[in-house]
Amino acid sequence: MLVVAALGGNALLRRGEPMTIEVQRANVARAAVALAALVRAGHDVVVTHGNGPQVGLLALQGAAFRPEAPDPLDVLGAETEGLIGYLIEQELENALGHDRPVAALLTQVLVDPADPAFTYPTKPVGPVYSEAEAKALAAQRGWSVAPDGAFWRRVVPSPKPVEIPDLRVIQLLLSQGVVVICAGGGGIPVVRRGDGSVIGVEAVIDKDHASALLAHGLGADALLMLTDVEGVMEGFDTPAVRRIPRLSAAQAGQLALPEGSMGPKVAAGLSFVAKGGQLAGIGRMEDATAILNGVAGTVISA
Repeated sequence: MLVVAALGGNALLRRGEPMTIEVQRANVARAAVALAALVRAGHDVVVTHGNGPQVGLLALQGAAFRPEAPDPLDVLGAETEGLIGYLIEQELENALGHDRPVAALLTQVLVDPADPAFTYPTKPVGPVYSEAEAKALAAQRGWSVAPDGAFWRRVVPSPKPVEIPDLRVIQLLLSQGVVVICAGGGGIPVVRRGDGSVIGVEAVIDKDHASALLAHGLGADALLMLTDVEGVMEGFDTPAVRRIPRLSAAQAGQLALPEGSMGPKVAAGLSFVAKGGQLAGIGRMEDATAILNGVAGTVISA
């Protein structure tokens, strides 16, 4: 099978952990073990990943260094895609014993400049804050902020991806047996200008929607969205909480799913299977193979 495995930002940097390279490398090494198991099971694997915590940290560092001209989000996205892609590439090569070639590709992704998401920010980036801290920073820096679980975070525009111009390069790498790491952080958001050229825009694309578009474009058999929770949960934050083993579009419509986290995962999975994908699954990173086999996580059906 051709499997697109999307690593969530919280799977690479868990809540409350210091945002150091050592911590991120340790989490990436654990992810690499799960990804290597998929490869060793005979699957062709394309890896995508989130970048919310990292892009938010870079934005803070840039604002502290040069507050009058901070780097735009597309540039920060490219920087984090390179950073995280490097760590995944190295740790996955180690986990595979250097038996398979692995390559990380900076990936531009086209978005629609008229997307209403540009006026309705929903994508959480950066560290978590208390409500008071978040609102104070919003007033000071002109941010939009919103609740994210028990905390608050900065939120930025998250337009829907419409095209992946680098798809041919990814297909070429796959044809040569390469394990490809691409579309990190949802890819670098760009728009096409009237003369056909492209230019970056101030946004962060949702990684799960970009992964679904990528999986469909590649004709992948499965899309796995790997995070730090068991799957889609019913009765979340109540004593009756339970994992939903299988989820249909009708069932999903009855659930209240957070816009910045589980909501996009379910929507991306439904989109992928509606367009002919065999399987979309959501669950813990270490359960990747079990989710693919239908015995863990949440499997989404059309």
